[in-house]
Amino acid sequence: MKLYHFPVSPNSRRVLAVAYHLGIELELETVQLPKGEHLKPGFIKLNPNHKIPALVDGDFVLWESSAIMLYLLSKKPGNTLYSSDPETQADINRWLFWNIAHWNSACGIFIYEHLVKKFLNAGDPDPAEIKKGEELFHRFANVLDHHLKDREWLVGNHLTVADYAVGASLDLKEAAHYPADQYHEIKRWYGSIEKLETWKKSAPANFM
Repeated sequence: MKLYHFPVSPNSRRVLAVAYHLGIELELETVQLPKGEHLKPGFIKLNPNHKIPALVDGDFVLWESSAIMLYLLSKKPGNTLYSSDPETQADINRWLFWNIAHWNSACGIFIYEHLVKKFLNAGDPDPAEIKKGEELFHRFANVLDHHLKDREWLVGNHLTVADYAVGASLDLKEAAHYPADQYHEIKRWYGSIEKLETWKKSAPANFM
């Protein structure tokens, strides 16, 4: 299997961490977003959304990081990152969908304004966008922080794919200036993720 990715991207990192956790070897192909490689015809054939990551497994091409993670999980039946129990599966899926619908969007504003604009030479952060980002971030960080109270992991009593999915965006919390200091439960929980060898292995060698 071959993964087209950009190492700094949270969407790429969550997939890599899951693959490493499962012991799945991936051939890695870096798509240089700053150079516009995701806009070239060859890559758009793989992902018409011109976004990363994209997975190629033989003749099968898959995009969307959550779909890729679930596909990798299907390759390793009985793994501990998912569950055969319907309620536990639904709970994990809830956080996967919440991450894409809400958390990624809130964090993404800060990533774009503070990081993406830099390598695009697109100017300084837009105060109106930052304000919008703060409102969204606090709204959903409160949900996450409250849920994590008295919990070590998001679902059940052990690490699941939900932790990798939701935790990935926090890798850029300092560089993208998330207003996250007040969320102590999130900080504690993400600190546990940072200690995982699979998480360390998935870290980009260089920032940009």
